Amino acid sequence: MPDPLVQERTLQISSKAELPQAAAEFLAFIGQKRIILFEGEMAAGKTTFIKAICAAKGVQEHVSSPTFALVNEYEAARGEVIYHFDFYRIDDPAEALDIGVLEYFYSGNLCLIEWPSKIENLLPEEGVIVSIAPGPQDEARTIQMRVYGGNDGKA
Repeated sequence: MPDPLVQERTLQISSKAELPQAAAEFLAFIGQKRIILFEGEMAAGKTTFIKAICAAKGVQEHVSSPTFALVNEYEAARGEVIYHFDFYRIDDPAEALDIGVLEYFYSGNLCLIEWPSKIENLLPEEGVIVSIAPGPQDEARTIQMRVYGGNDGKA
């Protein structure tokens, strides 16, 4: 009998060298979820982890934080589109609406969202929250993943 669906998982990494394995575990955890919210303080490693996720999906182009553009679009190995958002610099959720954020969110494509608290009222009702916190050593991180909303919170 298969294990029940996991709704929460924590990864501990001690260095950036472990990011590819963490990204693979993350992708297995999220299943078909498309809205991924990345939380953590400035320099916690949100963008670094997103780079590892994109690499695991086969993105060949340079992945960087869309701090000023608000959204970057990447193409994964099988033609899948990935949207990477960074809402740190917005002052009003209307700015996100102006770029058509709802169309992105409901496109069926993977949406990786940094600083989601800035647009909390615009977020879909289900997805995955990823909290990243620094660990005891310089490159160590704790990555906590939790499914929220919809389908009783099941992945």
